[in-house]
Amino acid sequence: MKIKRLPVGALWTNCYLVWDSQKHGFFVDPGGDAGELARFACNNDITIDWVIITHGHIDHIAGLTTLRNLAENGVAIHEKDADCLTNSSKNLSDQFVEQTSTFLAAEKTLLDGEILHVGNMSIEVIHTPGHTRGGICLYVTDGDESILLSGDTLFASSVGRTDLPGGDHNELKKSLQRLCRLPDALVVYPGHGPETTIGEEKKNNQYFNGID
Repeated sequence: MKIKRLPVGALWTNCYLVWDSQKHGFFVDPGGDAGELARFACNNDITIDWVIITHGHIDHIAGLTTLRNLAENGVAIHEKDADCLTNSSKNLSDQFVEQTSTFLAAEKTLLDGEILHVGNMSIEVIHTPGHTRGGICLYVTDGDESILLSGDTLFASSVGRTDLPGGDHNELKKSLQRLCRLPDALVVYPGHGPETTIGEEKKNNQYFNGID
């Protein structure tokens, strides 16, 4: 499994391309101009199966149109954030960017525990509400390799804010409890900032205090 990260947009959202040895891959969170990733995928003959959205805020979907045109199966998002694509109030573009933005509805809505298969990879959907109602993390496995794409649920030494519409501090705490059960060595690729591990966050992240 290989992963390429490109910070995009005004908030430097991490847009990811993940692919396997068969050159099947998927994009995650195109929050701005991700043309560099699109060109990389095309130049390296990587077949894109999906664009997966970890949650529906505009800084994670602003560049969706370009990448979805490359995805054979289209766009996938959790069912509780699905209306963020079609409603500028729900995706917060009417509050945080100069021009409101809406997009075509997702081709697939996701549920907790659902597994997508992309080439050799399995992608387990972990519903982690708190930052938004439909926030998800993606537990990706390829053979004996695993990673977690955590969106805005978990960052290095921090977590996603809960004071925006759809946010809920208590729900986020429950979501962190689920993540605490994952292996300490699991590498976490968040929606913003550098990668970390579950073990590092359990030791150093103040939001994990009292969670077990």
